[in-house]
Amino acid sequence: MEELFERHAEKLFAYLCQHAPSREDAEDVLAETFMAALAERKFMQLSATAQTAWLWRVARNKAADAFRRAAFRRNVSFEQVAEPLYEDKAGDPEQAALRQDEAQEIQALVRSLPQAQQEVLQLRFGYGLSCGEIAAILGKREDAIRMMLSRTMNVLRQLYARRSSLAQDSQPGEDKRDRRVDE
Repeated sequence: MEELFERHAEKLFAYLCQHAPSREDAEDVLAETFMAALAERKFMQLSATAQTAWLWRVARNKAADAFRRAAFRRNVSFEQVAEPLYEDKAGDPEQAALRQDEAQEIQALVRSLPQAQQEVLQLRFGYGLSCGEIAAILGKREDAIRMMLSRTMNVLRQLYARRSSLAQDSQPGEDKRDRRVDE
């Protein structure tokens, strides 16, 4: 059980900090999750993947319970989950500002997605869980999660391309209406 705690506690705690009313509640839910695993007779007989999914599902449910008890829900920004895209602190300040703007634009696009798609993205890319683990946590089939991820990524690509083309069209400079074609 100690090995299991060491392997999963950090990611679970990060998730719970995002989804529990307070840090203290997140700590309590984490402890309750592992205590529930200890109390579950068949837990240690589960495969490693099934144990991981079980822990995440229980943590997710207990976090929801904590919100109900507290009658309080805060909005969590995607920035709190997303890791920095670039760690280059000594780089060109202009490039750093451009990267930051792009990261903010992507985060805005992600926030525009339905909650279910945001959650799948967080679990996959924010916490590094496999599609099988996500499926077990959400009580869905793995192929359904793969399809949702694929469609979500395609939607994000389309939204990003559309925004990028709109941004380029609105760049200051030559007005396309003033162009003259020599005949």
